[in-house]
Amino acid sequence: MAIKSRKHATPAFTPMNTLLAAMLLPMAATGAHAAEAAAAGSSAAAPAGAVQEVRVEGAKENEFKADRAASGKYTELLVNTPQTITVIKRELIEQQGAVTLTEALANTPGVGAFFLGENGNTNTGDAIFMRGFDASSSIYVDGVRDMGSISRDTFNVEQIDILKGPAGTDSGRGSPTGSVNLTSKQAQMQDAYSGRVTVGSAKQKRATADVNQVLSAEKGIAFRFNALAQDSGKPGRDVIKNKRWAIAPTVSFGLGSPTRLTLSYLHVDQDNIPDGGVPTIGLPGYSSPDSNNKDAAKRRLYLNSAAMVDPEGFYGSTSDYDKVKADMATVRVDHDFSPSLKLQNTARFGKTKQDYLLTAFMVTGLNATTGAVGNLITETPAGVVLPTSQWMLKRNTRTIKDQRNEILTNQTNLTAEFDAAGMKHTAVAGVEFTNEKQVSYSYLAASLGTLADTPLYAPDPSAALTGLNPTRSGAFTDGSTNTQSLYLFDTAKLGEQWMFSGGIRADHYRTTYNAVALSTATGTAIPVGTPVPTNLTASDTLVNGKLSALYKPTPDSSVYATVATSKQPPGGNNFALSASANSAANPKFDPQETVTQEIGGKWDLLKQKLALTGAIYRTTVKNEVEQDATDLTKYYQTGKKRVEGIEIGVTGEIARGWLVSAGYAHMKTEVLSGKTISASGENQLTYTPKDSFTAWTSYTLPMGLKIGGGLRYSGDMLRGTDGAVGTPAFVEGYWVANAMAAYAINKNVDLQLNINNITDETYVAAINKSGYRYTPSTPRSASLTANFRF
Repeated sequence: MAIKSRKHATPAFTPMNTLLAAMLLPMAATGAHAAEAAAAGSSAAAPAGAVQEVRVEGAKENEFKADRAASGKYTELLVNTPQTITVIKRELIEQQGAVTLTEALANTPGVGAFFLGENGNTNTGDAIFMRGFDASSSIYVDGVRDMGSISRDTFNVEQIDILKGPAGTDSGRGSPTGSVNLTSKQAQMQDAYSGRVTVGSAKQKRATADVNQVLSAEKGIAFRFNALAQDSGKPGRDVIKNKRWAIAPTVSFGLGSPTRLTLSYLHVDQDNIPDGGVPTIGLPGYSSPDSNNKDAAKRRLYLNSAAMVDPEGFYGSTSDYDKVKADMATVRVDHDFSPSLKLQNTARFGKTKQDYLLTAFMVTGLNATTGAVGNLITETPAGVVLPTSQWMLKRNTRTIKDQRNEILTNQTNLTAEFDAAGMKHTAVAGVEFTNEKQVSYSYLAASLGTLADTPLYAPDPSAALTGLNPTRSGAFTDGSTNTQSLYLFDTAKLGEQWMFSGGIRADHYRTTYNAVALSTATGTAIPVGTPVPTNLTASDTLVNGKLSALYKPTPDSSVYATVATSKQPPGGNNFALSASANSAANPKFDPQETVTQEIGGKWDLLKQKLALTGAIYRTTVKNEVEQDATDLTKYYQTGKKRVEGIEIGVTGEIARGWLVSAGYAHMKTEVLSGKTISASGENQLTYTPKDSFTAWTSYTLPMGLKIGGGLRYSGDMLRGTDGAVGTPAFVEGYWVANAMAAYAINKNVDLQLNINNITDETYVAAINKSGYRYTPSTPRSASLTANFRF
């Protein structure tokens, strides 16, 4: 039985009809806004010595539509930028009640945390897939790479830019299909005080504060302080906890002057109980893990029709934890030599520390060779099937992560506008020096404790735990990469209608990897438990580029064609090299190479209040490591993958008070050369919905009531393959509907009610590579927020 809404089946997907319906939703509320009444009567004469209020009326900022990407490397308006870029502004994030980066990214189609992890391991932090590939190592804060397994909060975020397509020219090594850049809140020359207090389902308690204070109007000095405190559960899930606090002070000097200095700091402290998912038994596509057993009597085919587990159940232990501390200090200097020549220097030191312990499980079957009982016990030793209430799940794996990440970087950009060769140029030249480091420590398995078996259909997170005393084993990995980068971008305007853009970047890197493992081989000259060191290095120079041509049929529209490249060297994701012949992290291999071609168009409508975008693209990734079909000891870089797709979007203000943000993506993925990577055997990439759609719209009524709602669709996805038997090879698509209503009590206070998953849809949000575990959907939930502004 498919996982569907508890009340309704999923309707057929018709993206254009859905987009139209979402955009027309507010029309049921009312027509156009009534004009505001003029102030009645003449004002009384002000008392002697009183200060009269002077109001300066200007154009209201579009709350959903951004004019530009935040990065200084993108010098043109979005309508003139030849690339698919989605900008999610703070107003949209707050309307939806999104509090993490992963939740905010639901506003762009084809991007999400679909992959739960491998084997007993569970991904932590923002494990993002974009256009078919893992993009979790391509997340940036204010243009600087942000490493570490942390769930990034939105409390200090002004906007989020999702840049789709190879980012090798913009930021060096990274994902083949894009990057995400978070823009932090900055001090302003206007006093402002605001806060948000939220309560909701699963004992959600959250408060944020945002204080901006002008310290010296004459010298342009301002201070801004953002703070967060949260202690919440997770709707529809037992035991799981999301607890964090954070502060983000920033002070700026010389605002409004040619030379500006900004000092920023961010500290985040998380103390969570992580979610390891629930067993996939009973899901569509599940069958007995013993179905291939040569002994027909041991195939346990009755598991084919076993019931689903309760998605609220927690299969870990109350002793599980995920503790993260992150610190980030940034110094930025801006200097304007003239209106046409500007310099910016950014220096940052960041570090993240994660201590993590999770009880894991895999619903494996009988060992066909030894006859050993698997992790799911459903029969007596004599082969008698037990009542389902007595089925037991072994929780014999405890995964731990003790990891440290550090980054020290300095980047300098010089932006110049000039005329040359009959064209107007805007060029950005830069240099960047970066040191990144990751250290991970291993632990003795016996020191992580032993947890009693638990009933499959009634898990007990408080079951007896013995021997918990986490002790480092002496094994560790220590990887670091030093990178020196040079880059140059130029946009040349020929007349009023043609623009040509190009960019080139060279990254010289050196990765050093030192590790110690403990020998596990028996019958060799090396005793079990003996430290075995590994010392590897990799060094190369990566060169990436992009080239585009853009034509403007009208001042507010454009059509363009772009080609761009990206490269990911061995160890590029986590600075870990490997001597294994089949590992892409082996220094002997060449970098993974990506080429993307994109053709698109952009239109700003309704006096530039509404943006329409559309693009078709093809991304080809090569140099994937493949095993020789004849000599299984040899590996070659003959693998090649391709993603082709269409993406359309609409963002902005349709009418006064009527805002919309919507997008649709269709992707066709395939392995051009190499083995099939999906568990179903289909020639498609994994954890990649073929169709995805997202829409959110809101309308402000004359009496101060704001209503909003949205729809989100994610199509069928295939999981990876690793030899697991009986587990679901795919997850089905689903629809989710959310709603919001806000009312302004007065000019200082408003209340906002959010209801998520209105129809209480049940679906698989993420699945692990083996298909043993999945993350259940979040059921219908609600939150109430009080917003304060002074």
